[in-house]
Amino acid sequence: MGDDSEWMKLPIDQKCEHKVWKARLNGYEEALKLFQRIEDEKSPEWGKYLGLLKKFVTDSNAVAQLKGLEAALAYVEKAHLAGNEFGSKIITLKPVVKVLPKQFESREKAVRDEAKLLSVEIYKWIRDALRPPLQGINSVQLKELEEEWVKLPTTAPKQSRFLRSQQALKAKFEQQQAAGGDEADGDNDEEPAPQVDPYELLEPVEILSKLPKDFYDKIEAKKWQERKEALEALETLAKNPKLENGDYGDLVRALKKVIGKDANVMLVTLAAKCLAGLAAGLRKKFGTYAGHVVPTILEKFKEKKPQVVQALQEAIDAVFLTTTLQNISEDVLGVMDNKNPSIKQQASLFLARSFRHCTQATLPKSMLKAFCPAFLKQVNDSAPEVRDAAYEALGTAMKVVGEKAVNPFLADLDKLKLDKVRLGLYLLCFFIILQSGGPPKKGKSASALSAKGKKVPETKEFIETELSIEVCEEKSAAVLPASCMQLLDSANWKERLASMEEFQKAVEQMDKNEMPCQALVRMLAKKPGWKETNFQVMQMKLHIVGLIAQKGSFSKTSAFVVLDGLVDKIGDVKCGGKAKEGLTATAEACSLPWTAEQVVSMVFAQKNPKNQAETLNWLSNAMKEFGFTGINVKGFINNVKTALGATNPAVRTAAITLLGVMYLYMGAPLRMFFEDEKPALLKQIDDEFEKMQGQSPPAAFRGTKKGGAEEDGEEADEQEEDGGGAPDIMDLLPRTDVSDKITQDMVDKMADKNWKIRKEGLDEVAAVISEAKFIQPSIGELPMALKGRLNDSNKILVRNGLSICFSPGYWTLKQHVKSLGMPIITVLGDSKTNVRAAAMTTLQAWVEQTGMKDWLEGEDLSEELKRENPFLRQEVLGWLAEKLPTMRTVPSDLMLCVPYLFICLEDRNGDVRKKAQDALPTFMMHLGYEKMLKATGKLKPASKEPVSALLEKARAVMPAKPAPPPGKAGAAKSSSNGAPTAKSGWLGVLGKKAPVTKAKDEEDRSGVIFILVPNGKEQRIKEEKGLKVLKWNFQTPRDEYVDQLKTQMSTCFARWLQEELFHASDFQRQVKAIGVMGERMEDELEGTVSCLDLILKWFTLRFFETNSTVLMKVLEYLKQLFPTLSRENYHLNEYEASSFIPYLILKVGESKDVVRKDVRAILTMLCKVYPASKVFPFLMDGTKSKNSKQRAECLEELGCLIENYGMNVCQPTPAKSLKEIAVHIGDRDNSVRNAALNTVVAVYNVCGDQVYKLIGNLSEKEMSMLEERVKRSAKKTTTAAPPPNRQAAERERPQRDHPSNPNATFMRKPAQQPQEEVPNKLNQARAQNAEREHSHPSIPKEFQLDLDMIENDHTRVSELPDLVQHKLEELLEPIMMPEPKIRSVSPHFDDLHNSTASTINFVISQVASGDINTSIQALAQIDEVLRQEDKADAMSGHIDQFLIATFMQLRLIYNTHMADDRLDKKDIFKLYSCIIGNMLSLFSMESLAREASMGVLKDLMHGLITLMLDARVEDIEDGQQLIRSVNLLVVRVLEKSDQTNILSALLVLLQDSLTTSSGSPMFSELVMKCLWRMIRLLPETINSINLDRILLDVHNFMKVFPKEKLKQLKSDVPHRTLKTLLHTLCKLTGGKILDHMSMIENRNESELEAHLRRVVKHSGNFSGMKSDRGSEKGQDDRMSKAKVSDILSEIFKKIGSKENTKEGLTELYEYKQKYSDADLEPFLRNTSQFFQSYVERGLRMIESEREGKGRIQPTSTGNNPCDVSLSVPVIPQHGLDSGSVPLNGEEMKPAVYYERLKILRQRQGLENNSRTRPTTSLLSKPSVASSTDMLQSKLSQLKESRESHFQQEQSHSHSPTRSSSPAANLDDLKKRLERIKSNRQ
Repeated sequence: MGDDSEWMKLPIDQKCEHKVWKARLNGYEEALKLFQRIEDEKSPEWGKYLGLLKKFVTDSNAVAQLKGLEAALAYVEKAHLAGNEFGSKIITLKPVVKVLPKQFESREKAVRDEAKLLSVEIYKWIRDALRPPLQGINSVQLKELEEEWVKLPTTAPKQSRFLRSQQALKAKFEQQQAAGGDEADGDNDEEPAPQVDPYELLEPVEILSKLPKDFYDKIEAKKWQERKEALEALETLAKNPKLENGDYGDLVRALKKVIGKDANVMLVTLAAKCLAGLAAGLRKKFGTYAGHVVPTILEKFKEKKPQVVQALQEAIDAVFLTTTLQNISEDVLGVMDNKNPSIKQQASLFLARSFRHCTQATLPKSMLKAFCPAFLKQVNDSAPEVRDAAYEALGTAMKVVGEKAVNPFLADLDKLKLDKVRLGLYLLCFFIILQSGGPPKKGKSASALSAKGKKVPETKEFIETELSIEVCEEKSAAVLPASCMQLLDSANWKERLASMEEFQKAVEQMDKNEMPCQALVRMLAKKPGWKETNFQVMQMKLHIVGLIAQKGSFSKTSAFVVLDGLVDKIGDVKCGGKAKEGLTATAEACSLPWTAEQVVSMVFAQKNPKNQAETLNWLSNAMKEFGFTGINVKGFINNVKTALGATNPAVRTAAITLLGVMYLYMGAPLRMFFEDEKPALLKQIDDEFEKMQGQSPPAAFRGTKKGGAEEDGEEADEQEEDGGGAPDIMDLLPRTDVSDKITQDMVDKMADKNWKIRKEGLDEVAAVISEAKFIQPSIGELPMALKGRLNDSNKILVRNGLSICFSPGYWTLKQHVKSLGMPIITVLGDSKTNVRAAAMTTLQAWVEQTGMKDWLEGEDLSEELKRENPFLRQEVLGWLAEKLPTMRTVPSDLMLCVPYLFICLEDRNGDVRKKAQDALPTFMMHLGYEKMLKATGKLKPASKEPVSALLEKARAVMPAKPAPPPGKAGAAKSSSNGAPTAKSGWLGVLGKKAPVTKAKDEEDRSGVIFILVPNGKEQRIKEEKGLKVLKWNFQTPRDEYVDQLKTQMSTCFARWLQEELFHASDFQRQVKAIGVMGERMEDELEGTVSCLDLILKWFTLRFFETNSTVLMKVLEYLKQLFPTLSRENYHLNEYEASSFIPYLILKVGESKDVVRKDVRAILTMLCKVYPASKVFPFLMDGTKSKNSKQRAECLEELGCLIENYGMNVCQPTPAKSLKEIAVHIGDRDNSVRNAALNTVVAVYNVCGDQVYKLIGNLSEKEMSMLEERVKRSAKKTTTAAPPPNRQAAERERPQRDHPSNPNATFMRKPAQQPQEEVPNKLNQARAQNAEREHSHPSIPKEFQLDLDMIENDHTRVSELPDLVQHKLEELLEPIMMPEPKIRSVSPHFDDLHNSTASTINFVISQVASGDINTSIQALAQIDEVLRQEDKADAMSGHIDQFLIATFMQLRLIYNTHMADDRLDKKDIFKLYSCIIGNMLSLFSMESLAREASMGVLKDLMHGLITLMLDARVEDIEDGQQLIRSVNLLVVRVLEKSDQTNILSALLVLLQDSLTTSSGSPMFSELVMKCLWRMIRLLPETINSINLDRILLDVHNFMKVFPKEKLKQLKSDVPHRTLKTLLHTLCKLTGGKILDHMSMIENRNESELEAHLRRVVKHSGNFSGMKSDRGSEKGQDDRMSKAKVSDILSEIFKKIGSKENTKEGLTELYEYKQKYSDADLEPFLRNTSQFFQSYVERGLRMIESEREGKGRIQPTSTGNNPCDVSLSVPVIPQHGLDSGSVPLNGEEMKPAVYYERLKILRQRQGLENNSRTRPTTSLLSKPSVASSTDMLQSKLSQLKESRESHFQQEQSHSHSPTRSSSPAANLDDLKKRLERIKSNRQ
């Protein structure tokens, strides 16, 4: 393309890639101008050039390169996408540092010098982090570097060039430069650059293999020198700063033993150093072992030698960095009470050091609640070092989370000790300042910096110091009127009242910031203060207190001033209301928990019962208004107990009322606190609790302005984030550690052989737990011991074990759901009712506390349902039916229970079936109808239909999911008896508004998860083809592949999603991320497709991991993905397939059966989006695996592909593929051998004996195995035909359709079945007549029409396989000619010689070719025939055949050509144009159009409507014109076709489209539009329509879609369409319509008859119909026999004449239809047997054409060869393979040759009338079938007729020389015909 005129026409982006440099130069210039013109930085134009920028700057031509650089600069300056291309703010240094040492070894001095300069520059930015990676370079070079590094300035360098996203930073930098350089540094508050971790720059070192071989022997040696030698060797290895991950369990245990038990302190020190080295080198990977070593180190702190203590400190500090404080908190708290002061001191110091590494998020209030009491205890310790350590720890905690968070725990600390804590805080701050070299920058605290990026709540509490009265007066005077101040203490109450009124006005007008709250309340408290005697003044004072608390910054210091007065007046009759309002306002300002605690302590310090009662009443109401958040339960319980013991009944009543409110939030556990009360009082409490049962706590509507309550709300949020929800009520209770009381002796007793001793052990355990009441989680080996007793043979012990599990102490043991909870479920299978009842009670108690989620996760519950125990199944299903409706969401693992739920639906036990049916809707409400219906695909065929019916019923009664809890305070759920559960109550109430960070996170995740990057996928494909990135091909994924995938995903995946997918430690995060992708698949389908290659690549990485949970989730997603892609007609490209399918096939050899099944199902679905012929080679590669399971499964898959798609899938050639498959017949593994044999047998079933040529040479043993398998397979098919319903199903299903169950093709399991039982599905499917197959060997289907081969064969052009060689020896034998007798011959005999037919057949066969040009040429020839009226009649009889070939070509274009990017779309358009032109010509001629049968019209309309809806057609040039042509063609088809056939076809097509859930709604809509058009045509066409057939079709439609089901559809149009059709028919025919229901066997199966009667009755035609029928009947009765005889005589004359034979047969058929009892015997008695047969065949043919039958059933005798269908394929005379095209028409019947033979035999006078055949009724009902089914049925009939014919010829022939063998060679047959003809002549 050197001509300028050519490249000048190209678009800019194509010029930039042109081979000619001038073209590129011109492209760069135009691109530069374009970039400068674009104003929008997010314009899609930028995306076009994103992948070309590299070429811009690397152009080989210098001139062009210069211009390219200019264009690239303009792009970077203006494009938003440029930031994505060139990285983030900080350049990733790891890859640079990794290769840096190698550059120092370069021979080129220039390279070494540049490496040195680069090292110096990097050192400026990351400082000492660069030292470790460069330690291995030459010492001289390192010394030079050190010298250069020393010269560098100590200040951090500043960024001088900025991205567009950093414009604000750039402006600030320029301002600083203008202001004088670094002068502004001190005030610069910009975010510091993140520190580079040296650890990330290092390569890990593997040390486990480098340990001395005798290491473990030496470390156990008795001599300390040997132990020391082993530890020193380990210490050297552990000094490596980064260690490779591995199994360090044995090593850690060995070091733990040395630290804990070795007496030599030097070895202890060494072991501690080794442990510290391992923890530092492994970091988070060491976290697994942290819990094992921390207790040992803490106990070892009893050593006082400094070097030992220091080593232990370093070790435990290093271990802490690998785990979390929460994980080791129990171990640390366990030693805080140790008797040894050194241990207590070091534990506190360790916590102080640990706190410094924490932030507010990692040191939540829940942890402070645990640690602070222990510190407070140590503060009072006798040892000063212990006290100092505690102060330091508290001060550090205060520094990290703020004083406000710690102060509530220090309330009992005196001022002196509190000052010491604050001193610890100040010293820590001073220490931090010293370490950092100066004070922290303004606004940045250490904790804030450490928590960078997280928006944490404001923790600064408003703390106010106590002011003197003088200061208060001064501040008050500044804001209050002078008169007000003067009259405050006036002796006159009226003046005091006036003063209060002025006070109130002033407060109401004050601004919050100006209000001195403490000063004002102190003025109110000024004499007479709260002792005010006048109630009006007092009311005003109390009201003002509330105003100040509401409007101002009201501190706890101010609250202390007013609380005494408020409490003192709360019981006052006149002022009590105002006092309560003041308390409420104070609670809002300072938090209810703090206020309530102060108020209760004050009131119970008094002795005024009225105040006590009213305070408790106020508190009851306040709890409802504020919620229960943060309430100090323990403190309240003690005060309530005091109130319950009061002598005043009002106080007791108020206390009980308060308990009732607390019960709303705490539930049943609250009663445990009062079990020791007197029975009478306990009864009152129980009565109050009973009143509250079933009620939910009201939503809290009051909250805090600031401070305390906010703090508690934050705390609840933190706990919700950390622990998944609000704190459990049980966490607030004092608990006992019973681990030391559950002795080994008890555990041994529980496992004793003697049941009495086992009982004794259980009783001892029960006594321990009962005494403790509330126990700590650590209970040693008790769970495993109890689990054993739950399976005890002695039922008494089982119940005892259940009673221990039921005890309250266990209610909090959520972690024991799997270990103890599931055994409780197992007990539900016990045969004794009382045991089951006890187990169910225990189970319900557990679930109340743990919730249902933990029980449904994993496979445990499904394993329980798997047990074939009727008691267990009915109990579990009943329990699930009760619990599932209460849940809003369920884990996805619930799906694992569905197969067993289906099994229970058909259980022999009636109770199990009933419970399963009850549970079915509750499962469906969570899993969905579609998902459960899909799961029925794995059922046996006999089970599928009843289960599907039950699913349909359940769908109607499916409950709705419960609504989410309202507001801030969710409702507490009720238990089974109506009582609120403790946990749910707390969860509902404590769940306050989510924190800002969490809300923001949720908001971020609500956006799209896939970002559409223009041409992103195409660019990735181009880069991989150009080897610019790594090709996705590996044995195991290396880090560089993972990094590359991360980089590619970063541009098109939401950031949070990518982080979840690549989460290093928590696989649950990955599972959730996959779940989100699945949920949003439909909504973001376009994004999913654009990122499909990356999604599939990420899945391949998961295939190399061992986590089965993630793997199952991946497979679940894939099972959702591929059907969705198939529905959208998306096809995988080569790039996507090659990077995914090979790795998927690896998992087909997985050991877990459930994984293999899923993978096989996915492979089946995969063939719908990727050609099976291309999947085949991947599977062939899989057969070469070393994994025998994989080889076997791949071979099975290959067999299934060949069965489903024919031999054409075998790539590269069948011969080569089969030779490789046959090799596995000699495999050592039995399952592989069986799989190989099955696959070869599958090939044999397709191509017969030819398989032996294809497989090549086998050993004698292998060949005998194969022959035996083939023989058994043949026997199985001849002796066992499928049941009738299965035969019908297989006849009705189109050949291309796959089984509804994706696993159905994989049911052959050689490893599990004997060889003789291996089924051969292909032969079974082909066994159409069991009796005949039983008596005759199976014959291969010579005339089998392989639709799949035609559709998929787009690689070869009309290859003509060899015809099957038949053995018709009997026809070649000489025939003894009897005396000639002249017989009448068929009037159609001359038509049989029509040579045009075979030519047309050949041309039609080319229409369905996979080669576009061949098909176009064939269509052109047919078009030439159709356009000439004198030649068009030659197509008569071939219409169905032509239409079948045409719509198969349409399907081939749709599925294959349109998806092939290599094909030119213009060629496809040309092919479409030819097809539509031909069809328009055809349907212009009504005589030809009416020959199209119903099944063919149905498929044709399906193809045309699908074409109209294909969005890809619009992309083709003139695509709109094409769609308009199709629209015209559809109208022509509707008008010109046989009206019965087309109307019937549309009804069946509508039924199919509505039944298929995956169908497009537009498809059904267009079918209905066609039906409406047909309805409008009915007045003109009603007389030509066979109403019996139409009503039968409507009846079938209404069976599938009753009225109610039709109304449930999203659209009401189908219902209206059906009603309009029936109404129109009734209107046109009147009451006679009811006479046309003769073809409906059972009219009660649908609502058709009732509907028609209603319409007829409504229209008033019912009586008329009766009279008409009566008159017709009278006419029939009056018809004379003479008239009948005349009519029939005239008809038979027409049949006998050559010209009018068709007309006569048609009249005879219509006569028989009208008078079914007419006797034809007198007219047929004197005719020949051949004439009778001819009449019968003619009548059947007419019936077939009118009724649209696929084939004519054989007569009752079953032995007449003429009783075959008249529409079967034949071998064309031109030698075309009959299997390549469907043939139809009178001249093209293979039976024609037999007919010609019979006619010649008659002419020669051969006796062939020895057989008689009775006349059979022709009024059989038609079956609905597609054209494919018709062809299959006809082929089967052909085979039967041939066998029957030869059998009868053999048994009835008079020839003595007739051979007994069957014959099939049609070529020989034709020669014989020619010989007979010549003899006749």
